[in-house]
Amino acid sequence: MRGILLMVAVGLTASCTKSIKLKVLEPAKVGRAAQTKQLAVSPFKGDSVGLSSKIETVLSKQQIEGKAFFTTVSRNEVDRLIKEQSLQYSGVLKEDRLVEAGQLLGVQAFVSGEVSAASGQDETFYEERFRCLDKKCQQLQTYQVRCTRRNITLATTVKMTDVALGDIIVAENFSKHRSWTSCVDQMQRLPAISAGLDGLANEVARQFVAMLTPQYRTLEVVLLEDPDIDYNAQQQKTLEVALAFIEAGRYDKADRLLSSLLSATQERSYVAAYNLGVVKEARGEYARAKRLYQLADQLQTKPIEAINQAVVRIDKVIRQYEQAQSQLKQ
Repeated sequence: MRGILLMVAVGLTASCTKSIKLKVLEPAKVGRAAQTKQLAVSPFKGDSVGLSSKIETVLSKQQIEGKAFFTTVSRNEVDRLIKEQSLQYSGVLKEDRLVEAGQLLGVQAFVSGEVSAASGQDETFYEERFRCLDKKCQQLQTYQVRCTRRNITLATTVKMTDVALGDIIVAENFSKHRSWTSCVDQMQRLPAISAGLDGLANEVARQFVAMLTPQYRTLEVVLLEDPDIDYNAQQQKTLEVALAFIEAGRYDKADRLLSSLLSATQERSYVAAYNLGVVKEARGEYARAKRLYQLADQLQTKPIEAINQAVVRIDKVIRQYEQAQSQLKQ
């Protein structure tokens, strides 16, 4: 299961130092949302961009470890209930009827909101250009071309209401703005205002749902390549091959090689201990990774930044992993 939770890729930093990229699971920012996994999304007030539908879609597709995190009531069912029970005003579910509607639908929470601004505006300006007046371009002429800047703005409020308690779990304001520019002497075309608003609405939907669920975050961790003690030729070769296997994504082989290297050095090499700790962390074996980082810390005779960072990082990774797992089980 931990292999699913932690995907790994190896890359090179700008200084050509080998590094490994870890994807670690972090708990949802809104922890209480983990207790309300049966949701319904009501029509939003002023929703000219289809934000409520986009949020419903993102919620229904949200998966962790291959399993759906939320169960959502279909929009058709929500609309039918609102109409039958006369719970709406101007096509929008009345705020004071959210709890009642949620109870009738059998959900734990209701997502509602408002789109307060959704607009696009063009402004004209001019840019200076230069052109040659002779073949050798010794004389230049300046001229101006007309350009258009398209500004698109979206402002929304989205909230989640607990059906059982009737209080608000989370309420968030989103303000999005984006600009595109095109000049008459360029081939670039400006996007339609509707397309720009659609893109901003999708951003809001993804950002809101990301607050409610555990998320993967990428960490870049440096590998140690140079022996810290006198390695014999075989031990040097073992280190090089182990790093090559890490680069190839063969963490099983790297694990065995670094384990043998640590044993061969009588557990006196912090390079072997640290790199093996990184492999264990990459494989989701966090407790073993922590022990190896602690060993590397004991062996270092001067501060090694990678080791110091690992000692601090692994405690945070373990704590957040456990919190995320707790949320998944609720």
